[in-house]
Amino acid sequence: MITPFESPIFVTRPVFPDLADYTAQLTEIWDSKQLTNNGLQHKRLEGELAEYLAATHLKLFSNGTLALLLGLKALGLKGEVITTPFTFPATVQCLDWNQLTPVFCDIDPVTLNIDADKIESLISEQTSAILAVHVFGNPCEVEKIEKIADKHHLRVIYDGAHVFGTEVMGKPIHHYGDMTMYSFHATKLFNTVEGGALAFKEDHLAQKLDLLKNFGLLDAEQVVLSGLNAKMNELQAAMGREVLKVVDVEREKRHELKKIYEAHLNAIPGLRIVTSLEGAASSYQYFVIEVDQDQYGRTRDELFDALADYNVFPRKYFYPLCSDFSWYSRLESAQPEKLPVARKSVQQVLSMPFYGELSREAVEKICGILKELHVEKKEVLNYRK
Repeated sequence: MITPFESPIFVTRPVFPDLADYTAQLTEIWDSKQLTNNGLQHKRLEGELAEYLAATHLKLFSNGTLALLLGLKALGLKGEVITTPFTFPATVQCLDWNQLTPVFCDIDPVTLNIDADKIESLISEQTSAILAVHVFGNPCEVEKIEKIADKHHLRVIYDGAHVFGTEVMGKPIHHYGDMTMYSFHATKLFNTVEGGALAFKEDHLAQKLDLLKNFGLLDAEQVVLSGLNAKMNELQAAMGREVLKVVDVEREKRHELKKIYEAHLNAIPGLRIVTSLEGAASSYQYFVIEVDQDQYGRTRDELFDALADYNVFPRKYFYPLCSDFSWYSRLESAQPEKLPVARKSVQQVLSMPFYGELSREAVEKICGILKELHVEKKEVLNYRK
């Protein structure tokens, strides 16, 4: 019998830079007397991130949600947008705030991304765009989606909250689509405490996004459009500059932990590793498993509850489906029979503890617990009585 951890093991932990290095940045901010409004730290981080991510155009925002919301606004979308029900609420909430109607498309059972083969049948005269999510760092079928969009003259926007630094076929992931949003929330691989960015291709969007995130102010006396306050401040930017220096080391640490998880969990029936990609194809943002009740002997929820007894706290990420929100109940695309794969997957996924400061021994112990909690087939009948 494995004993519980003495202290709670949570699903993630923020990446912190060296405190002395961050303090040095704070001293520079104090000397500058500027805390926001496109200060020196902001300008430096924007340039450094554009270089790190190989982005032609990149703009910073105070958080990823506002980045996506204003990115959709900048594209001038109308009508319907085809998207996934299996995502964090912010993705579809950004559609709501732009008066856009989501059309939910079912997901691929392996990657858990939007099923590109089912997109075209959902396109109508009201469709203006496809909003896809690279779920858990698994890249969408970007080339297939691009062909569909080109054929029907649609915009493509990617929620890239989970794919910081990821490449597809040797190209930065934001090479595909019209726009990619990155989230720099504290729980992400790269963080600015709170923050986000948009990577995009069209030159003319740069000024429009600058206006949209700063009240529409062209200068001190001219307001040329209706905007919001979505500027990243200097404290956030300074944090990001220091975290960027250690993010590659964090990726390496997570890669090592991923290999330990895989070595143990591949031998446990009923546990499928969702996040199996390696190298530049992986962001190492999450380590996610899928629980097959028939093979494992427990449901995902039963496993989730049992892990808490060992002081291990994974997350049912994502749960619930966005299509289950009450304000979408009238939509035809939100009906349960339209989304069979998503409805199954949302009951099976579990995001496991995964961060660089997690010890190898802790991961091995978690794997031991998962093995201990597995119910052999001969025991399942008694377990279900």
